[in-house]
Amino acid sequence: MHVTWYGQSAYALRDGDTTVFIDPFGDMSAARERGITWDYPPISADAHLLLVTHEHVDHNGVEAIGGDPAVVRSLPGTHETPLGTVVSIASEHDDAAGTLRGPNTLLAFDFGGLRVAHLGDVGQSALRPEQMAGLGDVDLLFVPAGGGPVLDAARAAEVVSVLGPKVVVPMHYRTHRINFLDPVDDFVARFDGVQVLEEAAFETRELPDGDGPLVVVPAAP
Repeated sequence: MHVTWYGQSAYALRDGDTTVFIDPFGDMSAARERGITWDYPPISADAHLLLVTHEHVDHNGVEAIGGDPAVVRSLPGTHETPLGTVVSIASEHDDAAGTLRGPNTLLAFDFGGLRVAHLGDVGQSALRPEQMAGLGDVDLLFVPAGGGPVLDAARAAEVVSVLGPKVVVPMHYRTHRINFLDPVDDFVARFDGVQVLEEAAFETRELPDGDGPLVVVPAAP
């Protein structure tokens, strides 16, 4: 599988000629007007399946994705799509039962021979047992790690520990493209197996066999 990071929590997963896109951001000009730096390049991509974890503008820019994809948008449930079953699990964007920043969904699906989970902007203090059961045995995990409205480094590392994925990709953290959230360094320092890439894309050719997960950090686009 070929994985490309577009910034924040936006990822394209490609297996052969088939593409899944998750959490594209839209027009971020309003954020810039509030003094937020957002210099990720605009997204222009096609997909066969488009997944959205929640309705914030840095995650729900569905207009950026062409190709007339099937869409699962911010709706908990078990969804049948042309690419198979997508499990969308209700969660919260904060540690106050969603009263501060609203709902979020955790996504899990099989693609490219792997069980993939993308946690959107989860901000709960911990995952609940029924949420972990819905995610299943995860091979490739995309987890927010930038603190603020989402998991900080310590809580993100705990989520990795309880889910036990083989490959972990942190997301939703401060890079040279944005001026908010925490950097990824504290999260990465908690793991032995780390690959910091010079590109925004990578291949999942062979899963690691070691005891701990491999943390892959793509370069900011």
